[in-house]
Amino acid sequence: MPDLPESFSSEAPPESAHAVHSAQLLSEVASLPPLPGVYRYFDADGMVLYVGKAINLKKRVSSYFQKNHGGTRIGHMVSKIVRMETTVVRSEAEALLLENNLIKTLNPKYNILFRDDKSYPYLKITTPFDSLNTGSRFARVAYYRGAVEKKHHYFGPYPSAWAVKEAILLMQKVFRLRTCEDAVFNNRTRPCLLYQIKRCSGPCVGLVSPEDYAQDVVNAERFLKGDARQVMDALEARMMAHADKLEFEQAAELRNQVAALSNVLHQQSVDNVSDRDVDILAVKVQGGRACVNLAMVRGGRHLGDRPYFPVHVEDAAAVYSHDNNDGEDGPEGSNPAPKQASPSLEAQVLEAFVAQHYLNVPVPPSLVVSEPVSKVLLKALSMQSGVKVTAVHQPREQRRQWLEMAQTNASLQLARLLSEEGSQQARTRALVEALDLPLDDLEALRVECFDISHTAGEATQASCVVFHHHKMQNTEYRRYSIEGITPGDDYAAMRQVLLRRYGKLAETLAEAKKTGDMPAGTGRLPDRVLVDGGKGQVSMAREVFEQLGLDLSLIVGVEKGEGRKIGLEELVFADGREKVYLGKDSAALMLVAQIRDEAHRFAITGMRAQRAKVRVDGGKLEEIPGIGPKRRAKLLQRFGGVRGVALAGVEDIATVDGISRELAEEIYRALH
Repeated sequence: MPDLPESFSSEAPPESAHAVHSAQLLSEVASLPPLPGVYRYFDADGMVLYVGKAINLKKRVSSYFQKNHGGTRIGHMVSKIVRMETTVVRSEAEALLLENNLIKTLNPKYNILFRDDKSYPYLKITTPFDSLNTGSRFARVAYYRGAVEKKHHYFGPYPSAWAVKEAILLMQKVFRLRTCEDAVFNNRTRPCLLYQIKRCSGPCVGLVSPEDYAQDVVNAERFLKGDARQVMDALEARMMAHADKLEFEQAAELRNQVAALSNVLHQQSVDNVSDRDVDILAVKVQGGRACVNLAMVRGGRHLGDRPYFPVHVEDAAAVYSHDNNDGEDGPEGSNPAPKQASPSLEAQVLEAFVAQHYLNVPVPPSLVVSEPVSKVLLKALSMQSGVKVTAVHQPREQRRQWLEMAQTNASLQLARLLSEEGSQQARTRALVEALDLPLDDLEALRVECFDISHTAGEATQASCVVFHHHKMQNTEYRRYSIEGITPGDDYAAMRQVLLRRYGKLAETLAEAKKTGDMPAGTGRLPDRVLVDGGKGQVSMAREVFEQLGLDLSLIVGVEKGEGRKIGLEELVFADGREKVYLGKDSAALMLVAQIRDEAHRFAITGMRAQRAKVRVDGGKLEEIPGIGPKRRAKLLQRFGGVRGVALAGVEDIATVDGISRELAEEIYRALH
């Protein structure tokens, strides 16, 4: 039997919904219209429990409150509902889109949720235009991540940065397109190394005509769109034309280009593939966890794949099953919707992924899927994208090979995740036992760790990293710039960061203890606070906690062993307990070292960034009126740093998106 969620209890909710729900809530349920819409359930703390859609809001929502769901997951959810919100829409497809937008935004506990870790990368080819900036007249191929702009050409998305860089290398090998920034391009007096190794045609010093370079760009774009065979035929025709004119050097260049392109096509084996843009989706569920493996085909080329791991799978499946078996009527005046067999958990996970993933990512016209996808979902995707989207569940030939490969990768990725989680849970259990923590739920263990980093007192930074739910929670990491202390005083730095981290929380907890009323949304203290240091740092932490009135037993110092050797660390306690040596092979020490090392990494990267900013005068740009963080980031990205901006002319600076001619002149004056 899978582990129950943190707040799950085996106790059944009361027999009658009326016994646990307010009269106002039940009145709102009774007055709902029989129309399509989306509903949201909230608990007493204002947190969203569940977001659902319905063809008939009245019948669907009423089913939650009219039935006794016993001690099930759905019964536990229903017992916590104190408030409800609904939105009426025109169709089931609109309801589906709104539902998944809200799921992504609100992160409800009882919905299958796919979190976005980052945006997808693209391959970007700039659009040439006439300007005093000679570099802008020759298109550049580059890696790009962010919002696309209409004035340039973008290809992708790609599943990873590695896939984009492989494509850029291909553009260099076959079409010899430039990758350098305009600031570098405009200041070349002789060709660079890329020209020497035949990865660039040397447009910076006039070794290729603008017309020939433009033709290479056109061929590269046609290749990326999937017209590889037509590009090959055109190159061969140009080669023969030069040979007929006895222009053997030009013919030899084209011969080498044809050979390189032919080699690429042979390696990728996509000559006979009719599909241009396809996503292949395979799902695997095991041990209460799930993996959706997404493989991408763009322009007829297989670009690679990327795994996704949803959360809340088991809780959401129970609620989804209730909704599917509800047999709700359609909108008023329509025929009742027939009851259907519940889709498998794999199908539920896949539909959740498709609905959420393509909210922010362009959807290709064809999907190859390991589980069937509902027609309503495909209709909603088509309505949103403006392109007719089809899904093939049982493909043949090349598509079948792609799907089998995606299914294999999904199984491998899920097996790896389960293995890592099993190891991580064993470490968590070992740490709980070593510290004698009164925790029954290992998932709830929360550890915060602090470290200080500086270079001889310069650019002092403190870091706080968080371990929770058996893994590091990087979205909860925080850095603190330490000021007003003697440079190099690590104890004063630790005192400052702990006061800033826990000062307000301690005040809130003390006030709540007096009044007996805890404000909603109040955070909680971690189960343990790790500080990277021995008795000195622990003593400073103890002083801070005594000042704030917090429990001293929370503080644990990680003291380096003899010779500062890894595996000899000892744990130092602020409440007077004797030091503890866990042993170099201890799973608990491995977890402590993992958390401590992550705090050190996070602190030192922040310190280096702060130090670099000071040393290259990176803050000078933001002192210029009209330059904020976004424009500063674009300038630094374009020219590679403040020094690059200073070397650029007014015309170069004005080519940056969001920088007008007047602002470019102001930047130039400020830096000179």
